[in-house]
Amino acid sequence: EEGNTIIIGCDMYAPYTYKNGTGEFVGVDVDFATEAFGRLGYAVKFREIVWENKQSYLDSGEIDCLWSCFTMSGREDEYTWAGPYLYSRQVAMVRADSDYTELSQLAGKRAAVQASTTAEKALLRRENPNVPEMKQVLCFSTLGEAAAALRKNYVDMVVAHEYAVSSLVDTLPDLYREIPQTLYANELGVAFGKGTHEALAARLQTAIDAMREDGTAEAIVEKYGFDAEKSLGGG
Repeated sequence: EEGNTIIIGCDMYAPYTYKNGTGEFVGVDVDFATEAFGRLGYAVKFREIVWENKQSYLDSGEIDCLWSCFTMSGREDEYTWAGPYLYSRQVAMVRADSDYTELSQLAGKRAAVQASTTAEKALLRRENPNVPEMKQVLCFSTLGEAAAALRKNYVDMVVAHEYAVSSLVDTLPDLYREIPQTLYANELGVAFGKGTHEALAARLQTAIDAMREDGTAEAIVEKYGFDAEKSLGGG
C-alpha cells in the first residue's frame, strides 16, 4: 500500500475494468473496489498490467492485489482471496454473419481466448462436458486482440465472461453475436499474493458481505446492466 492507497492490478476488460473517454478507470470492479476499500479507509488506484504477467507484479509489490474479473474457481490455493463478490458464466462469441447457433457446432473449429485465463484452461483441458473439442486454441494478450482475430476470420469463436461478451456485442452488433449457452460458471474474487495481506483480505471480505446485504452491490451491478440475482447469488 502507498500510505492509505491500495494499488490494484487490472487489464482492459469492459464492463469490469476499462477506461472512459477521459482516461479514467471505470467499471463494475472499479465501483466495487472503490466502495469496499473506501469502507476500510483506503483509496484505490487502478493500474493496467500485462495480464499474463500478473504474478510478477504481485511478487514485486508493484500492486497490492488483482481485481479485474478474476476467477477464483480452480485457483483457490494460488492466492489469498477475498470473495466471491460476483458470479459469472463463460460464453462463446461468434461473428454475426456466421451460421453457428449452438456450441456443438463449434467442435473442430478454431477458438481465441485471452492468455492465462480460465477460458484457455477450459478449452485446452476439456474437463467440462459443455466445452467442445477445438481444432486450435489461439491465446492473445488481451480480449480486444482475441476479438480482432474473430473479426478478421482467423478464428471461429472467442470464449470470455458473459458480460465482457455482451459488452462487445452491444457495441458492435453487426460484427459479433453471442451463443446463448453456458460453457461453465465461475466465481470472481479479489486476489492478493499467496500468504500475504491475510488480515486485509479478511476485512475486505467483511466489507463485500456488507455491500451485498445493504443493497450497494446490487446497485453497482444493475448500473452496468447485470442481472443482480444471478451475478450476486450465483443462480
